[in-house]
Amino acid sequence: MINVVLFEPEIPTNTGNIMRTCIATNTHLHLIKPLGFKLDDKSVKRSGVNYIDKCHYTVYENIKEFFEKNKGEYYFLTRYGHTPHTSFDYSNKDSNIYFFFGKESTGIPREILKPYIDKCLRIPMTSDVRALNLANTVAIVVYEALRQQGYPNLLFDEPHKSKNFIEEA
Repeated sequence: MINVVLFEPEIPTNTGNIMRTCIATNTHLHLIKPLGFKLDDKSVKRSGVNYIDKCHYTVYENIKEFFEKNKGEYYFLTRYGHTPHTSFDYSNKDSNIYFFFGKESTGIPREILKPYIDKCLRIPMTSDVRALNLANTVAIVVYEALRQQGYPNLLFDEPHKSKNFIEEA
């Protein structure tokens, strides 16, 4: 199972967009407090459109509680990582894979990253940009893992239209 872990997210619209991505990909979302917003915030709901009630998520008081309750393969997205996100093998559908993303302003603290230095990932980009938007980063990484797994249980065709919708027009 693929999991997204947001460490102290600050921007409600990012979290709303991430919730929508998690729903679209059957990904469980883990939110580590403090949150920079209330989960009932209008902007969280607006970003997630009308799908928020379908999001499977868990909220934790702190990172310690998260680690106590969740075991698996941990990967940390950080601008300080040296290894591209595509360099790891996420193909085992039976393992619990956790992708950690830090808060928008400062990322994940060094003391959390240090024990996992070999699992610190970076999305390659130019020197003109410090980091991508959090919601975009989550989507890129989750879809890479899903690509490696063959997109399990995801639809390849629009469920509400004929398979030949374009050709029939």
